[in-house]
Amino acid sequence: MNLPNTRDSYIENRTYDEINVGDVATLTRTLRREDIQLFAIMSGDVNPAHVDPEYAHSSMFHEVIAHGMWGAAMISTVLGTEFPGPGTIYFNQTLRFSRPVKVGDTIKVTLTCAQKFDHNKHMVFDCVCTNQDNLKVISGQAEVLAPVEKIKRARMAMPELTISDREGRYRRMLEKSKGIAPKATAFAHPCDLESLRMVVGARDAGAMLPVLVGPEARMRALAEQHSLDLHDCRFVDVPHSRAAAERAVALAVEGEVDILVQGSQRTDEFLHAVIAPRGLRSARRISHVQYIDVQNYPRPLFITDTLVNIEPSLEDKVDIVQNAIDFAHAMGVAEPKVALLAAIEVVTPKMRATTDAALLCKMADRGQITGALVEGPLALDNAVSIISARAHGLGSVVAGHADVLVAPDIESANMLAKQLEHLSDAVSGGVAMGARVPMVLMNRSDSQETRVASCVLAQLMANQHAQP
Repeated sequence: MNLPNTRDSYIENRTYDEINVGDVATLTRTLRREDIQLFAIMSGDVNPAHVDPEYAHSSMFHEVIAHGMWGAAMISTVLGTEFPGPGTIYFNQTLRFSRPVKVGDTIKVTLTCAQKFDHNKHMVFDCVCTNQDNLKVISGQAEVLAPVEKIKRARMAMPELTISDREGRYRRMLEKSKGIAPKATAFAHPCDLESLRMVVGARDAGAMLPVLVGPEARMRALAEQHSLDLHDCRFVDVPHSRAAAERAVALAVEGEVDILVQGSQRTDEFLHAVIAPRGLRSARRISHVQYIDVQNYPRPLFITDTLVNIEPSLEDKVDIVQNAIDFAHAMGVAEPKVALLAAIEVVTPKMRATTDAALLCKMADRGQITGALVEGPLALDNAVSIISARAHGLGSVVAGHADVLVAPDIESANMLAKQLEHLSDAVSGGVAMGARVPMVLMNRSDSQETRVASCVLAQLMANQHAQP
């Protein structure tokens, strides 16, 4: 198949004679997190200021920044591909770095021909890189040997690259509990293989001291059948799943356990025991917060409410938002940025999600919701993409930088979380908040990675509850 004759299909130079002093060429690129990762992999420069968000947050720039030579490489791109282009040979480059480049910054490279030397066909270019605010990022001069012969070639198609650090992200999440003692945890009716594997995984990760509440003979037989070692597990023998949920709740009420984990029974059966008159209700409404670490987002996201409240009222949403803020605090986010999601970013009485969002923002202004920066309504793209936020004229600190995503109902929250889990190579886990102890609720399709991650997150929440 023949390619169309466009600038995207070929690469063509400008010879020494075709360039005059004062001629200009430009290139514009927006920095993505993947650009930083790819540059680090290629160069071997894994300075934590560039690749470790936690370290970068404590640095003078407060977030991950690009390698300085990433911008310099764009200067080389202009010189090597079009101005002058193929046939150019680099001789010298000076650079001055004026300010950092952060994820989402749009950099414009401008090269201006400053001098020509006819005796050796050398050229000197003034090189300036500016950001979206027209502030200088990099400046300097480049000296090259310019081509004298015309070159026009088909542009080579480069292979697409996918960078995955899933295992590293999972390990970093587990390390959040390093130094925290395991918590006594009641597993209610762990009577299927995946539930028992979760027990073993949470114990071996150092997150939990398991108390298995259910038919003891059945649990032991299942463990023996699949060669699962249940050492250091305490058993509480009850006949069926409803009794298991009730006894697990009683253990928490009595202070014998710090965390509850749903086993193989239905979620409604498990929660019925939790909210019973002598159960674990607090003044706060129970809601679920999903921790999602997505490959191409610079920080973990907290999505709520994915499992408990079907169509929450405005009053319910106050507790849902506060629960998510408390969860983010326990994960080390001192002042989370909370985006109240809707289909659009303007308030209209025709869409309840937008009016609820506006009211919740005002409630946050009045101190009825605390500990976070709250904004809404925001569409999802405006909440997580600084480029989209700028395109819509949204200049707030939350738009494009959200930590917490509050969906208008359980369907949108659940679909959003599952899309990220299954289509975006995300690391995830979740905790139910608002009861007197943290709880882990399960989907049957949850992987063991997600199950163990949820147990570690619950351990962190229980440790937070135990703080004076």
